[in-house]
Amino acid sequence: MRSTLRPTTGLIATWLLALAMAHSEISLAAETYVAGKHYQLLEQPVPTSDPERIEVTEIFWYGCSHCYDFEALLEPWAEKLSGDVVFVRNPAVWHPTMELHSRAFYTAKVMGLLDTLHPVIFKEINVEKNKLASEEALAELFVAHGADKEKFHKTFNSFGVSSAVRQAQARQRGYQVKATPEMVVNGKYRITSRLAGSHADMLEIAAYLVAKERENLSSTEDS
Repeated sequence: MRSTLRPTTGLIATWLLALAMAHSEISLAAETYVAGKHYQLLEQPVPTSDPERIEVTEIFWYGCSHCYDFEALLEPWAEKLSGDVVFVRNPAVWHPTMELHSRAFYTAKVMGLLDTLHPVIFKEINVEKNKLASEEALAELFVAHGADKEKFHKTFNSFGVSSAVRQAQARQRGYQVKATPEMVVNGKYRITSRLAGSHADMLEIAAYLVAKERENLSSTEDS
């Protein structure tokens, strides 16, 4: 007896339902995050550190308790970024104490102590309630964690650190940052906790925008 190869009406209905659901999921994913609603599209993109990779920037201040809380989520998230993504930190500056802390960040970076001192400075200010509001207070902290005091002062007041602070301020203006913490993806998309809704949502939106940029870069290379 010859068997029929034609699908039954029930099977056709199942296929159509599956296709409709798949289309719905794709549309939903495409519309999950919207510029102007969940993140801001910068009118003037800010140049990134490496045009060959997708840059994710955190704008922070050591004295910001929200930034301190954000670190617990951000650190493991950043560690899992793929090789085509570079994660950078940009200290925010809009008053003298923030400039001191920005100098501390770049001083630690130049001295090769950033991995050690970044969490220490956060904890000292937010947990120990030491405001670290002077160069000498910062020097004491650096020395307590292995730095040479004379080298600290020399680096802290160096042209290189001063230049790095000015560049961070220029990027901050380009990003239109008004609060911390905030994130910027590839110099184009600004993510705020106010628009995102929560710190966890900021990271979800950042991941979405990284994927969006990866797709854009792939399309550019293929064209």
